Order: sequence, then structure tokens, then C-alpha cells
Amino acid sequence: MVLEGVGLHTGAASRVVLTARPGPVVLRSAGVEARISELSVVSSERSTTVQAHEGRLRVATVEHAFAALAGLGIRSDVVMDVEGPEMPLLDGGSRVWCEALASLGVSPAAPRLRITRAASVEVGASRYELTPGSGVDLQVVVELENALVGPFARWNGDVEDFIRRIAPARTFAQTRDLDELATMGLSRHVAPEAVVLLTPEAVHSFGRSFTPDEPACHKLLDLVGDSYLFGGPPIGRLRAIRPGHRANAAAFAQAVEQGVFRLERASSPTVS
Repeated sequence: MVLEGVGLHTGAASRVVLTARPGPVVLRSAGVEARISELSVVSSERSTTVQAHEGRLRVATVEHAFAALAGLGIRSDVVMDVEGPEMPLLDGGSRVWCEALASLGVSPAAPRLRITRAASVEVGASRYELTPGSGVDLQVVVELENALVGPFARWNGDVEDFIRRIAPARTFAQTRDLDELATMGLSRHVAPEAVVLLTPEAVHSFGRSFTPDEPACHKLLDLVGDSYLFGGPPIGRLRAIRPGHRANAAAFAQAVEQGVFRLERASSPTVS
């Protein structure tokens, strides 16, 4: 499968070839490839950028593609060959990624990351409350200056529910962010249908209808994608309050270091 578009922030043309191939999930760029376990987060400024092999492989805005992999339970047998500095924005969420990956016919597997004990991790204004459990239970609470936006989203690991409700949630911006984005030269080539713009009093969206929980669902989507780098989504309950890419990466790394997360063997029971 071939997916083409432009990057959310760079506006650069991007082409991704998805191929089914036995072995671990691999990210490849400019002839250099790395397994997911070899990737490290090197930037989380409004998106997640990963690299490997001392920077010879570097790809930005991977979270929507990784969310699709995690949401579908794909943990092996896929190569993602990227041409360009950034993954394409496509529909602004993970729906197109899910459709393309599902067409490869790769068998799903359970998540490998388990919450071992109750803990709370704080990163700046973000807080992550973790509790052991038998299944996936991700919860996101957002605080946005708009009464039309629902503050809560939840996902229990069900693949069909992810495809139907979480994957279509588009990236969003608030009007207070626009000056900063313009100053940084970011997000200049975004298709209106792929982004939701929030003002304190209104919601501006094009294409399909906006749903009140869409921003919270997109934050949950981002959390799922960021967790994939660590073997997620985690088994247990994770309640993320005011999450963001930078906080996601820091909180997961901290939880791994403190033993709150345990990475299990690939033969774990299937996800609920």
C-alpha cells in the first residue's frame, strides 16, 4: 500500500510504502531501517519525532501511524518505508492509516506493556494515573477553552471501536496557537478537512461533522500512538489528564524506569 500527502508541520511532500514482511515492525527512511524498539523520541514539539542509528534515521509526526498500528494490534510483519522528513497528515487522524494497514492482512497480537502497580506520574501540568488491571482501559481528560467540547474520551482496547470512533478524530488547534505556529512556520499547508479549529466560542471544521468528544478522542489517539514506542497500549487503567506529546514520552519513560510498566513476552494473552 502507498500513502501520499504532505506533512502537518513541514508541508513537505511525503510518501509511505507499507509492505507485509515477516519479522518485527520496521520503520525505514533513506535506506536506513530500525525496529520500533530501536527508536527514541528526539522531539515532541506539537508532534512526535523519532530517530535511530545516531540520527541516520529520523522521521517526524509518527504518532498517527503508530496509533493505527497499536489500535489494530499490529506488532510484527510490517515495513513502513518513508520518503520525506515527516509522515503525511492524510485525514488528520488514523482512519486512512487503519484502512491501509488492515489491507495488508497482518494478524493482530496483544499489547506487551503491563501496568504492574498503582502510581501517579506528573510531567509539568500533565498527570498520568496508572492502575493494574486485566485489560486495556485508556482515559483522557482535556481542558480546553470551549464549552462545546467534551472533556473526556475512553477506549478499552477493542479494535472495531478504535476504527469507528477513535481513528477518525482529527488533529485540532486553538486560535491562541495560531500566532506561534505562524512564527515557527508550521502547519502552513494543511487541508481544511484534516484539522479542527477551536475558538473560545465556536468550532470550525470542514468535511465530515464535528463531534463534541473529537478533540479528546484525538488526544487519546495521540496517547495510543506515543505508547506504541514502549509496547503499548498498556494493559491496565491509564488515566491521562491534560496529556501532550512531550508529557506522554516523559511519563512513559519515567514509568518504565520506575518499574511501573513491565514489557511482557510476545505470547501474552490477546487484548480484550
